[in-house]
Amino acid sequence: MAELKTPLLDQLTTGPWPSFVADMKRLVDRKPTVADVLAQLELSYEEKKGHWKHGGIVGVMGYGGGVIGRYSDMPGKFPNVAEFHTMRLNQPSGWFYTTKALRDLMKIWDKYGSGLTNMHGSTGDIILLGTVTENLQPAFDEFSELGWDLGGSGSDLRTPSCCVGPARCESACIDTLDLCYDLTQEFQDELHRPMWPYKFKIKISGCANDCVASIARSDFAIIGTWRDDLKIDQEAVREYVNSGFDIQGVVIDKCPTKCLTWTGSELVLDGPNCVRCMHCINKMPKALRPGDDKGATLLIGGKATILQSAFLGWVIVPFMKLEKPYDELKDLLRNIWEWWDEHGKVRERIGELIYRKGMRVFLKDLGLDPLPQMVFKPRANPYFFWWPEEVNQG
Repeated sequence: MAELKTPLLDQLTTGPWPSFVADMKRLVDRKPTVADVLAQLELSYEEKKGHWKHGGIVGVMGYGGGVIGRYSDMPGKFPNVAEFHTMRLNQPSGWFYTTKALRDLMKIWDKYGSGLTNMHGSTGDIILLGTVTENLQPAFDEFSELGWDLGGSGSDLRTPSCCVGPARCESACIDTLDLCYDLTQEFQDELHRPMWPYKFKIKISGCANDCVASIARSDFAIIGTWRDDLKIDQEAVREYVNSGFDIQGVVIDKCPTKCLTWTGSELVLDGPNCVRCMHCINKMPKALRPGDDKGATLLIGGKATILQSAFLGWVIVPFMKLEKPYDELKDLLRNIWEWWDEHGKVRERIGELIYRKGMRVFLKDLGLDPLPQMVFKPRANPYFFWWPEEVNQG
């Protein structure tokens, strides 16, 4: 093979951090596809123009999602990436793998694809980068024999994802792993057969630290919380203070609702004003714990910029007890999807539809009551309203 010259890309190998260019070059002698990927990318750096294009629908039998068709717009110059399709595999809850499972996956991908992977995509899937149309079905068949399934792509439910939850985190208020698996199994049709205006992402965090950034990146965020009082070990609090910990400056003054007071010997909680942000727990984990009455807060509409600007999720249910079989949650999701499917435009995310039609319409149509937790700015918020028939005319 002729020497691959990529002076612009090589600049990305000169810093102190790992470089995807260096990693890819290790595959060049064994995978001609990777050589053409790098050569085409070098050309894009020179011309400041991308040379990938989407075209046509590719996939596997019985599925409408999980494979993203990708082609080079210069197949004559870069024949090994004339087709460079991406496969998405549904990741295990919390991204827990055995070494054997990973080796088996990579053995199949090395056989049918470029060997390039992205662990993981922003949705959470195992992203397998670069194969040709004729290899899609045999690769999928072998993945399926090992128990792996495709993730979501297109206008469907994208692969639900979650944090490690109770497997490794003492702050988890819900079993994120079980919930993620249950929802994935329940909504297989919605995951594999695109039928909505656009994509819909579900992300599950076990606590308000939101380690999967669900508020900013998911159409439907499920965040563990509690509704009784914070649990305080007063002796442990005193140990923090006696060891020199600045409880006033680090915890009390930083509480967003000023619901904590240090008397000099005891930490006093104003329970009704606590918003359960977990700042105090993060700073004094040996002394403070979430309450015992655990559940989740549900938010809707988070996304990056598409039709409208980037949105953070809105609270729609301040607290739900999430207990198996999660029927209340599943019924709510089905009602949301039905409303979105009826009113949404093509490529309009659920948050954009709510923004267009108004939160008051969404809440009324879904049968959800406006609640104080939905308010962003008192007296300047459209969530609280009266319909004409509710106004006393007397």
